[in-house]
Amino acid sequence: MPARIYNDILSRIIEGEYKEGERLPTEHALAERFSTSRPTVREALAQLRADGIIATRHGSGTTVLRRPDPNVRRFAPLETLSDIRRCYEYRVVVEAGAASLAAQNADDKSIAAIRREWDNLQNVIETSGIGAKDDFAFHMAVAFASKNQFFITALSGIQEQMVFSMNLSRNLSLVKSIERQRLVQREHLEVLEAIQSHDAERASMAMRAHLERAVDRMFGS
Repeated sequence: MPARIYNDILSRIIEGEYKEGERLPTEHALAERFSTSRPTVREALAQLRADGIIATRHGSGTTVLRRPDPNVRRFAPLETLSDIRRCYEYRVVVEAGAASLAAQNADDKSIAAIRREWDNLQNVIETSGIGAKDDFAFHMAVAFASKNQFFITALSGIQEQMVFSMNLSRNLSLVKSIERQRLVQREHLEVLEAIQSHDAERASMAMRAHLERAVDRMFGS
């Protein structure tokens, strides 16, 4: 039941029935609508809060913070959005560290491998492709450049989830504009150039910014 309530409210937010900055119905009203208990409604609302979609303030009720990209439903079931967000949260922590270490440890061969994957992504843009697997290959090249097998194992272990979220993100960019695709590619280039310059702090910040912006583009900012 909480999942059904979550999906219903999220769908209404995406459709614009509940607009950013507006209040949601009260817990009591939602419980009546779904013929369920208020604790069940609270569970669904807690998940929406954890996803950064809504916020509850004492005395102000619950309001909509963000409206996910309306095109999301074309490429992924709504119930997967929460897991996608959690995956990105995990990746921010892991990949920012991997990029930092890559900047410290990368040799010419490793940097050439990252550059090769970046070139592949550039070709994807020029041919109007999706390139989710190419995107994953770029991030794996950074992990390999760290010279730490635990980063490689960490990303390999969530390859399926990463490719799924990348496919969603890149499809959303494709239906927006070529400029949005180029923006994502510039973020990748910033990571590459930071590693190439052996600037650990810049590499970490570039990777973190890239992943956080991906979430913002998907979930609204």
